[in-house]
Amino acid sequence: MDIVSPLRHFALITYAVPVERLTPHIPGERFEVPVFEIDGKRLALLSVVPFIDDGFRFWLFPFVRFHFAQTNYRVYVIDRASGQPCVWFFGTTLGGWPVRVARRLWKIPWYPAKYSHRCEVDPASGRYVTFQYETWSDWGDARVDLEDTGTPIPVLPGFASKDEMVLVLTHPVDGYFRRLDGNLGTYSVSHEVLAVTVGAAKDLYFALLERLKVLTPEEMQTPHSVLLCPETRFHIYMPPKRLE
Repeated sequence: MDIVSPLRHFALITYAVPVERLTPHIPGERFEVPVFEIDGKRLALLSVVPFIDDGFRFWLFPFVRFHFAQTNYRVYVIDRASGQPCVWFFGTTLGGWPVRVARRLWKIPWYPAKYSHRCEVDPASGRYVTFQYETWSDWGDARVDLEDTGTPIPVLPGFASKDEMVLVLTHPVDGYFRRLDGNLGTYSVSHEVLAVTVGAAKDLYFALLERLKVLTPEEMQTPHSVLLCPETRFHIYMPPKRLE
């Protein structure tokens, strides 16, 4: 039942925010929201992750591949039971009809959306000359317009080493979420090390984060970090499990 999908035009847009803005939306009895020392402040981290599923395969249709855009909204948390870093998903917008299958079968908080995107790479430099997404969804509209600096990722603010940064930002393998029926759910993923470059924000807006009072439109223009990856491959271990 697992899903294997190449992902293209993958961006990891991370924000550092006061922890009290996030705790009302996360089950505190199960998860701790860690804080990081960033610019002299102790702040929590969340990320918005748009990408293109370029060959998504459902177990129900093993010979059929689907292509659609997707955006994940997630907070970096720690599982109190295991002490391991993981992510809490607010939810996902998805621009293809598999969203309806996932909602019906597993009650995943995936929401239908329409997408427009332009992601163009200069063959000579390997850098993006255009990286743009626009999303229309009743759950959360979004705009993404990024610049690719082409520079390799440094140790970002809040982390003592590159290993710690990679473990927290790009390699949490377990994700948790509030199912559409109100119960907790979880699933796991694995993927290769992401080959990323540093991006910069030209224009960013996420209606969900404004609605949840996590970020103002002005704050969305200054993310903690932006990382870009032209292509990777994710293995999603299915089906998701219900925890309660």
